[in-house]
Amino acid sequence: MDLYTQPNGSARMHRDPDKSMVLTILGCGTLGSAILSGILDSIYPSSHVPDSSSIPAFEIAQANTPDRTPGAFIACVTRPTSLQRLKSDLEPHLHCIEILQNDNLRGVQHGDVVLLACKPQMVREILSENGVREALAGKLLISILAGVPVSQIEEILYGGSTEPKLASEDRCRVVRVMPNTASLNRESMTVIAKSTPPLPSDQASLITWMFTRIGRVVHLPASAMDASTALCGSGPAFFALMLEAMADGAVAMGIPRAEAQEMAAQTMRGCAGMVLKGQHPAFIREKVSTPGGCTIGGLLVLEEGSLRGTIARGVREATVVASQLGKGVQGVNGTWGRC
Repeated sequence: MDLYTQPNGSARMHRDPDKSMVLTILGCGTLGSAILSGILDSIYPSSHVPDSSSIPAFEIAQANTPDRTPGAFIACVTRPTSLQRLKSDLEPHLHCIEILQNDNLRGVQHGDVVLLACKPQMVREILSENGVREALAGKLLISILAGVPVSQIEEILYGGSTEPKLASEDRCRVVRVMPNTASLNRESMTVIAKSTPPLPSDQASLITWMFTRIGRVVHLPASAMDASTALCGSGPAFFALMLEAMADGAVAMGIPRAEAQEMAAQTMRGCAGMVLKGQHPAFIREKVSTPGGCTIGGLLVLEEGSLRGTIARGVREATVVASQLGKGVQGVNGTWGRC
């Protein structure tokens, strides 16, 4: 495939129609580009993957490879700066990527599978564009929008119960998925909402295959997606804050900042690895807490500061906020006091 540039600066590629499936990303921002980068690095390994030893290979092996997988990609953006950023970030893979600026309809028309990755408040504007509904007919639409249920996307595309019903072949199949920003180094925790009725096996295996390229996958009922957004989507920020606090404590006691940060990060990673291998967090905590030792002393200070309850409340707050994002509600933070 050969790359060329359109007059508006959008990167285009020549594609052979007989090549493999085309994946279109609508709104290729931070998370969309992280997912795209993870998939591309899985298919075309490059030197900038941070640490290949951390890639959950067993997850990849367990995912049944579908008959068709994405081999060409279309990334849709709105701003010139975003276009230039993608060209720079994805330079090793431009042979298989088409970057479109302000041309979502073309991206949907030429994609076999569409990943909806815009900001939640923009979903109605993007999906209501003339021709988009028709371009989506018969395709798989994967939404990673926080707080936007499948029913809301279907209402935007096909109207309410009073609208004439379209035949199944004229509709797209919408699936809700929640990955996180660790997609960039293929350490995402992705939650795939179970569909009703169940997806055809080829579509289900394709979605699982896509997201096991970038980390671990679990399947949960749609009713759990807002809490999953809080835990997995917001979780990296929560853990980063805790990691930073631990490093700050070490710096205060004389450890240089760089070493303190590395030590805190590896300690957190090591503990997470133990949990993922089956050890309960309480068992790890008890194993380290020797009588009269420094660990129990530190733990008691954390408990006195209500660390456990504060973190849990943060997850609850993020869950409530996530449920409001797709509705366009403003200023919803602070809702925990009304729960």
